[in-house]
Amino acid sequence: MPPTDELKSIFEKWSGEKVKSFSPLPESGSSRKYYRISGESKNVIAAFNPDLRENIAFVYLSKHFRKNNLSVPLIYSVDLKNNVYLLEDLGNQTLFSILEESRSGNELTNEVIDLYKKVIEQLPLFQITTSKKLDYTKCYPRAKFDKQSMLWDLNYFKYYFLKLAKIPFDEQKLEDDFIALTKFLLQARCNYFMYRDFNSRNVMIKNGEPFFIDYQGGRRGALQYDIASLMLDSKANIPQNYREIFLESYLSSVSKIESINKKDFLKYYDGYVLIRLLQMFGAYGYRGYFEGKAHFLKSIPYAINNLEHLLSKSKIKKTIKIKELNSALENVIFSKELKKFEIKEQNQAKLTVHINSFSYKEKIPQDLTGNGGGFVFDCRAIPNPGRYDEYKSFNGTDKNVQDFLDSQPDAQSFLKETFNLVDKSVSNYIAHGWKNLMINYGCTGGQHRSVYCALRLAEHLSAKYDIIVKLVHTKLGNNTVTE
Repeated sequence: MPPTDELKSIFEKWSGEKVKSFSPLPESGSSRKYYRISGESKNVIAAFNPDLRENIAFVYLSKHFRKNNLSVPLIYSVDLKNNVYLLEDLGNQTLFSILEESRSGNELTNEVIDLYKKVIEQLPLFQITTSKKLDYTKCYPRAKFDKQSMLWDLNYFKYYFLKLAKIPFDEQKLEDDFIALTKFLLQARCNYFMYRDFNSRNVMIKNGEPFFIDYQGGRRGALQYDIASLMLDSKANIPQNYREIFLESYLSSVSKIESINKKDFLKYYDGYVLIRLLQMFGAYGYRGYFEGKAHFLKSIPYAINNLEHLLSKSKIKKTIKIKELNSALENVIFSKELKKFEIKEQNQAKLTVHINSFSYKEKIPQDLTGNGGGFVFDCRAIPNPGRYDEYKSFNGTDKNVQDFLDSQPDAQSFLKETFNLVDKSVSNYIAHGWKNLMINYGCTGGQHRSVYCALRLAEHLSAKYDIIVKLVHTKLGNNTVTE
């Protein structure tokens, strides 16, 4: 648990004011926790991170960048013993939020284009200018994006994405390809500062100017990685023609600081695009599949589109012999398992209630809307039609099974109680204008009781409310939508 008392104490000691408001900021993919704290006249962002070495790296890099006049947040106070520190409050607006608010099809507004160019102009200052006197021994978890770092990312992709997404591969051949890829990438010049997580969510916009955050994973590496990271930023979904413009803008900014061979830069660029993509897939798999944070899964279709474009346009297949990796990536592109994450964004006016029946022999269905919450009801305590020969070959959509469960007092009492709970939430969601709610009914086989209960709830809600009901029987493979 974050040390709330320590966070408040460090603020009061620094500011000389009592805490008047203390509110958590939305969580990201890391274990760091951020809070906005305000007193009588001062306000800050307070951070808690249980990783001491990462905190040391962040504090050191922040001071180094400030010394070089780069736009990073001021650090007001640090208590490494309790793993807390205070940062300048840069507001809530990010490059990504501005992009999202102004997005119109495949066109970017002049404001967004100008902001991207400002950000891109600053990137070489981090990478080249500050690199000369930077103490890389302070970087964490490694001083350099070397072979070991790359293999960590590649195995992250293998174990948390390929395996969890059920993509087939030959493990030894894939390992051989990983070695070949890292050998190729390390032929590029790798003596620059590599920001690591250079994306639109890590660029704050204050008074029209960019400020940069979340560089604590930075280390020595190649120039190509960070600009690839910005261009591949999944949900930013920058149209390809703008990516080409921005890459040219980046190369022009670099050339003002250091002379580089453009042909040589581009020779390795697609390789760094690839390893960044694989790292992102690993992160989406870990955070989405493993930790159950569905909003990370919603980034997968964008990453697949980026991968498909890379494989279709790049010469990387011919440049490096990575046959098994290419085969796995082709399977990613055409995977049926991953198609389910292709969620179409829409401006829905009504509340949508997602109702699923499932088997406890498998995992509980995930909320792909990113909304979270909802209910999971265990139907295994009510009478099981599957124990009787006359019902075994039927399921909860069949009349004979429904008649049996309709006649069971325990089943009807269970339904009534779950309906009462769901009704309260549906009424609340409608009143607040919230758009998605998920309800799951589970039983042993996902065939009789859970199907029956999910179906009866769908009928109940459709009759009572002006909402959209989406019913999915995960073991039967059929879907129903009613309005």
